Amino acid sequence: MQKNHAKPLTPALGAEITGFDFRTPPDDFVGDSIYRLLLDHQVIFFRSQEMSPETLIALAESLGEVEPPHAVYSHLPNYPSVVILDFSDGRQHDTNTWHTDLTFHGAPPFASVLYSRVVPEVGGDTLWASMTAAYEALPDGIKSEIVGLRAVHDMSDFRNSFTVGEPEGEAARLADAHERMGSAIHPLVKRHPATGLPHLFCNPGFTMHVEGLSSADSRRLLAYLFDHMTKPEFQVRFRWSADAVAIWDNRCTMHYALGDYGRARRIMHRVTVKNDRRSES
Repeated sequence: MQKNHAKPLTPALGAEITGFDFRTPPDDFVGDSIYRLLLDHQVIFFRSQEMSPETLIALAESLGEVEPPHAVYSHLPNYPSVVILDFSDGRQHDTNTWHTDLTFHGAPPFASVLYSRVVPEVGGDTLWASMTAAYEALPDGIKSEIVGLRAVHDMSDFRNSFTVGEPEGEAARLADAHERMGSAIHPLVKRHPATGLPHLFCNPGFTMHVEGLSSADSRRLLAYLFDHMTKPEFQVRFRWSADAVAIWDNRCTMHYALGDYGRARRIMHRVTVKNDRRSES
């Protein structure tokens, strides 16, 4: 392996990395190097990587334990941890909103590894935003106001997967989905377990209500935070090419997959990493 090089893409987050070849599973040295780059840049990108499902899983496992099959999306046959994200042929997009993955779980995942299999000629970019940079840029008064506050997260847009065809006045499938997928309460501000840096932990996709506030006051506070968090100054935008890889730290970022490519094909394979084996017990 040649010496790796990181080219930062924005001041807030994101770097394109060269010098790695993922055709073979990463050894401990490679895994440690990727982990350090991830902590430094929050989301990292690699181009021209020819990966099998086995090597994709091995890359994710170099960071931690992989997640079981997703509750909504399909997976590759014989590879339950490799989720297929395919919104081709006009299928309804449900990732084109700012979100942090699975924050309606009590322990949201550490990271994700996303591999591009088919990309449209134009469109289909993905954006990430740094919640560390967003927190740092908050006025001190707002920081003081939100410290110690917690918010409720639930399945939000995933409701659409369980309501089609339900009779008016009924929501049996939705109630069952809520029971299976759950809700969670998280602090609005967390400290990163590896870097110790504070970051916002809420997102427009799944954060529904601030604990202890009225519905009106909660909406006002969340609207302020969401407007702030989605400023371009905190973002990086990645133009996909075939056989590219993105790895992001789900604890301190949120992301948005643009659904602007019509009926063109865009197929991604994703493995989600449940925990950080280097800093979490």
